[in-house]
Amino acid sequence: MTSRSALLRVYDMLEAIDGINDALNGVSFDEFAKSWILRSAIERGVEIISEASRHIPNDLKHEQSVIRWKDIAGIGNILRHEYQRVAPDVIWRVVHDYLPELRAALVDITKVIE
Repeated sequence: MTSRSALLRVYDMLEAIDGINDALNGVSFDEFAKSWILRSAIERGVEIISEASRHIPNDLKHEQSVIRWKDIAGIGNILRHEYQRVAPDVIWRVVHDYLPELRAALVDITKVIE
């Protein structure tokens, strides 16, 4: 199995963020909270973001130091191993409060490594 490049990992993260944004476009928190399918899809997108973030070189992360890289990596462990503790409002906040800033940072990273 070959290793994916940092650029491909960044693209994976951007694709997941854009997919999450598309899936939640026009969706209220209540609709999100009540939909197992939607919550599961969004959580999977966050897992992808988390796993891919672990493969971004530290020097690129350092240039985007405003991003909470350790928290991004850590949420994947919570989603995989402590799934019963994940409240819909936590995922909702992650998506709305942190993903826009992460997306902007990832776009900046692509400019450095493309």
